[in-house]
Amino acid sequence: MKARFAFLSALALLGATAAPAVLCTSAAAQERSFDRSDRGDQRSAREEMRAGRNMPIRQIERRIIPQMRDDDEYIGFEYDRRAQAYRLKFIRNGRMIWVDVDAQTARVLRISR
Repeated sequence: MKARFAFLSALALLGATAAPAVLCTSAAAQERSFDRSDRGDQRSAREEMRAGRNMPIRQIERRIIPQMRDDDEYIGFEYDRRAQAYRLKFIRNGRMIWVDVDAQTARVLRISR
C-alpha cells in the first residue's frame, strides 16, 4: 500500500510540474502567426544569404538585440522561408516575446508580447 501511495504521489507531483509547461506551450503556440511549415529552414536562410538576398542573422542580431530592454534575455531565432523573415525570441519577466524581422532589410515587422 505504501508503494502504491508513493507511486501515486510521484505521479501527481510529475503531473503538477509538467502541466504548466504544456499549458504555456499551447498558449504560446496560439499567439504565434509565424508560418510553422517553414520554421527552422536554415538551409534556405543560408542560400538566400549567400545569394545576397538576405542579411546574415548575426548582422540582424547586432541591430535588433540592442534595441530590446536591458532585462530581455535573447533565446535564439527561427527563419521563415516563405515570409523571408527571422523571428528572434526573447524572455521578459518570464514571458516569451517574438520579434519578427525582415531578412533583407532587418526592419522590425512585428513584436508579439
